[in-house]
Amino acid sequence: MVILGQDPYPTPGHAIGLAFGIDPSVEPKARSLLNLFKEIESDLGLESGTLRQAGSDLTGWAAQGVLLLNTVLTVDAGEAGSHQGQGWEKFTDAVIRTLDARTRPVVFLLWGKPAQAKSSLIVNPIHPVLMAAHPSPLSASRGFFGCRHFSEVNHLLQKETPPSRIDWGRVTE
Repeated sequence: MVILGQDPYPTPGHAIGLAFGIDPSVEPKARSLLNLFKEIESDLGLESGTLRQAGSDLTGWAAQGVLLLNTVLTVDAGEAGSHQGQGWEKFTDAVIRTLDARTRPVVFLLWGKPAQAKSSLIVNPIHPVLMAAHPSPLSASRGFFGCRHFSEVNHLLQKETPPSRIDWGRVTE
């Protein structure tokens, strides 16, 4: 399973190498991450604020097999999108193509326009592709909130052999 975002948080000290994850000691929490948590809580019927208290590095998801990847892997401090078109896309495209070549289904969540543009690389029909707006405060209300991707992922994973699921409440390892 893959969650694909656009680029790391541009605020110094926030990005940790896992898309959307931040160091648990960082306050305030990144607003995209908080919006992600709000959607999970709404989608799965969790009490509001539950995930904010659980952590923020998302290592618990990675340990369950969720690849947290951005289309671009670096940015200049304070400048979102500053490294687009400078070569990272060749690498991340290769990662996506490699995953697309797998013979077992991989669920892809593509959030935001840069991530959605990568849907053309996913040509194997066995891989479910779910797309939504980015959880950024600038776009979350235009298609991220209410996407219900988290319950949909678990529904799709339950159809596999053997059936599995992601514990979205386990955000830290």
